[in-house]
Amino acid sequence: MWDAIWTDARLATMAGNAPYGAIDGGAIAVAGGRIAWVGPRQALPGQPAALARNVHSAAGRWITPGLVDCHTHIVFVGDRAMDFEMRLAGADRATIEAAGGGIPSTVCRVRAASEAALYSAAASRLDYLLAEGVTTIEIKSGYGLDVDTELRQLRVARELGRRHPVTVRTTFLGAHGVAPEYQGRKDDYIDFVCKTSLPAAARAGLADAVDGTLENNFFSPAQMGRLFEAARALGLPVKAHTDQYGDAGGAATLARYQGLSADHLEYAARDGIAAMGQAGTVAVLLPGANYILLETKRPPVGWLREAGVRIALATNCNPGSSPCTSLLLIMNMGCILFGLTAEEALAAVTRNGAAALGLAATHGTLEAGKVADFVVWDVERPAELAYRLGFNPCRQVVKDGKTVRERL
Repeated sequence: MWDAIWTDARLATMAGNAPYGAIDGGAIAVAGGRIAWVGPRQALPGQPAALARNVHSAAGRWITPGLVDCHTHIVFVGDRAMDFEMRLAGADRATIEAAGGGIPSTVCRVRAASEAALYSAAASRLDYLLAEGVTTIEIKSGYGLDVDTELRQLRVARELGRRHPVTVRTTFLGAHGVAPEYQGRKDDYIDFVCKTSLPAAARAGLADAVDGTLENNFFSPAQMGRLFEAARALGLPVKAHTDQYGDAGGAATLARYQGLSADHLEYAARDGIAAMGQAGTVAVLLPGANYILLETKRPPVGWLREAGVRIALATNCNPGSSPCTSLLLIMNMGCILFGLTAEEALAAVTRNGAAALGLAATHGTLEAGKVADFVVWDVERPAELAYRLGFNPCRQVVKDGKTVRERL
C-alpha cells in the first residue's frame, strides 16, 4: 500500500503543457518519501482507503511542489541597516565601505562569530522561509574569505539541513570578494581560493557547488575561469553572481563552463544570454537586491524568454542587499518589477529553482518518482501566491512524504 494519499485536490503540478500543469479534482500519493502516483481522482486504480494507509482530503485546496529558494546567504550575524540608511541618503558602495559598512563589515562579524551563534541566527531566518512552504534551499558561504570561516559557514549550512525539514544544497563562495589580507592582490587571492580554501571545502564534503563574483569591479572572466577549472577538477558544478552592475561577460562565461546558473544578470548581453540558452544555464533573478539597492536597470527578461533560458527567482537573503525571508514576496517582485507572469513566477520557485541547483530530476514538479515535497495552500487560484502582499496562505507542508507543518 501507499503510505498516504491526498484527494479532492487541485494540483499545480508545474509539469506538462496545461497552465500550471493543473489537474482539477486530482490526487497525489506518496510511498517511501517519493511521489507514487499523481493524476485525476477518477483515474485512481481503486478506492483511496484500499490504496493507502492514510487518506487526506485537500478539500478543494491547491497543491504545488515545495518551493525552492535557490540563492541565499542566510548564515551570517549582524545587520547592515547603516548601509540602507546611507544608501537612502545617496551614498554609493565605496562611500558605505569607507564608513565601515558593506560586505567587509559582515566578513569581520562572521569571522568573529562562533558556530553556535551563526547557527542560531541562520535558523531563525530559515524558519520564516519554511513557514511559507520552502522545502529546498541553497546556502552559500562567502562571509569568511578565509579557510576556517568559510568551512564554519558551510558546516552550519549542513547542520541546518540535518535539524530542519528542508533539503539544503551548499555552495562555496570563497570568491565573493577579496579577503582583507589580499587587498590589491586579486590574482594572489584567486590562487589562494583555488589551491587552499576550495580544496579544503571539497575534502570536508561541505560543498555541492562553487560560486564567485564575476563583475567588472570584482573578478574578471579570466580569474573566474581559473576558479571554475579548479571546481571542475574537483567534480563540482559552478555558478556566479554576475552582470549585476555592468556587462562583465558573465552570461557567456557561465555558458562556456556549463554553469548551473548565472545570477542577477541586469546588464547581461544578448549573445551571452543566447549562449546560456544553448548550454542550459538557468537565469536566477534576484528582485530583492534590485529593489533594496535602488536599481532602475532590470534583467532582460524578453531576451531570456527568446533564448529559452529557464528563469528562477530567489530571496538572495543577506544582510546588505536583500534582507528578505519571504519567497512569496519575491514572487510578487518578480512580476511587478521584472515583468514575469504569475505562472512564470511559480515556475521560477519550483521547477526552475530546482534546475538551478542541479535537482531537476528529483525536485520542482509533482510527478511520479520525484521527491514527495509539496505544499497545500488556502488559495482559490495559484496566481494568488504572487498576487498577495504580506499574506501567507500555507496550510500544510509535506516533506519527503511526511507532514512537517500544518495550520488547522
